Amino acid sequence: MFAFKNVSKHYGNKAAVKDLSFSVNSGEVVALLGPNGAGKSTSMKMLTGYLLPTKGQISVCGFDVQNDTGQAQSQIGYLPEGTPLYTEATVLEFIRFAAAAREVPAKEQRGAVERVIEQCGLQSVRHQLIDTLSKGYRQRTCLAQSIVHDPQVLVLDEPTDGLDPNQKKDIQDMIREMSTTKSILLSTHIMSEAEFMSDRILLINQGRAVAEGTMQELREQLGQTQGIVLKLSNADRSSVREAINALHAVNNVSLSDSTAGPLVVQIEPVESNSHDLLTRVAALCHEHAWQIIELKTTEAGLSEIFTEATRGES
Repeated sequence: MFAFKNVSKHYGNKAAVKDLSFSVNSGEVVALLGPNGAGKSTSMKMLTGYLLPTKGQISVCGFDVQNDTGQAQSQIGYLPEGTPLYTEATVLEFIRFAAAAREVPAKEQRGAVERVIEQCGLQSVRHQLIDTLSKGYRQRTCLAQSIVHDPQVLVLDEPTDGLDPNQKKDIQDMIREMSTTKSILLSTHIMSEAEFMSDRILLINQGRAVAEGTMQELREQLGQTQGIVLKLSNADRSSVREAINALHAVNNVSLSDSTAGPLVVQIEPVESNSHDLLTRVAALCHEHAWQIIELKTTEAGLSEIFTEATRGES
């Protein structure tokens, strides 16, 4: 596992990271999210020992990154965004090189290389030049080099960037499989990926942590209430808006712009529990003889939570 304790990083008078504290346990994936310039890359570079904090402490498997840098780094596998590859080498040659560079003992290197080739599904391209690989197989090769020394901590920066949907799923499945025994810090701009892949989410902005927790915990922290979606086939727009706004505990009502097709009404309740309001909306539709196509509750997704957490600060 690893932990940040009151970590700050300054470049001159500019603070890139401010008093950041969080931890990731073994068997856990935490997504690190924030706007561009929020401090994500700086935090990852400090975790890997590439940068040292101005203040605070970072520990990896019990080793202090600043005082025991080599021992801490030996426990980390790092997949940076746009990982450089030796394109003139074969997949096998490159992973062998990575094993040697990571100081895997000579007698264990062959087994380590074979293990990650199988784990990352590289058997069919092991003797192929990296320059000839598809982007998906290049990313598999990058992932293989990051785990060849069997680290306890994985730091993954945009691991599926630029991949097609099938390639994305392959990499995501590999990461989820690895997460059962490792601590993983994942950075991505793809909100659906962060929501699917992570056990917890850490949102940072302007170098500070602004929210942390599971999706449900984030909804509660940020007051992201359940919403209601109503689709009607035969209703007057102004009448619908007026009638729903008159209901108790309605915070906001928005209607679809299109005049073609069903009228889509999105209702934001004041309270997080929208069950009672759902019942009253159904009764209102019956009262006005509005034909319901669909009536359901929805929960705020990570995109809405992200926007709320970073609103007015970026």
